[in-house]
Amino acid sequence: MMMTRTEGQRDEEAVRRFVEQFALTFSDLGVPRMPARVLAALMVTDQPGLTAGEISEGLGVSLAAVSGAVRYLQHVGLAVREPVPNSRRDRYRALGDAWYAQSIRDGLYQKLADMMHQGVLAVGDETSPSGERLAEMRDFLLFVQAEMGVLFERWDKLRQARREQQAEHS
Repeated sequence: MMMTRTEGQRDEEAVRRFVEQFALTFSDLGVPRMPARVLAALMVTDQPGLTAGEISEGLGVSLAAVSGAVRYLQHVGLAVREPVPNSRRDRYRALGDAWYAQSIRDGLYQKLADMMHQGVLAVGDETSPSGERLAEMRDFLLFVQAEMGVLFERWDKLRQARREQQAEHS
């Protein structure tokens, strides 16, 4: 007899496929594969976080691989380490707002724009073909940095409204 899955029911095989697809996609974008797998595992858990052992077991990888991956994720601001209460172990948690907040907090686009401006100065000015390309990139990055603040505010309002709506239905 074939079982059908109802909406809202967790499908562990689909979750495993998602974790691997997530890692492949992020790897294509330049994120190392193991940190991408660990980030995906942290994103799909319903627990408040996972210990290195739980991540290792869930992904079927060594503790050393997990250790390097979580260090990378902490360094780039996509995960945090927290102590497990009444234990000497730590657990790792993906940051819920990491996707949009990280670029604003760190001023990523501003830093890149500043670097492009240094390039403009290095090639002389904006009148040469290389200077024009660098200035165009700088101006785009400045535009994105300014717009990210506006988008962040809009997203925060939308997210809050969604949470309020979910609370009403609970």
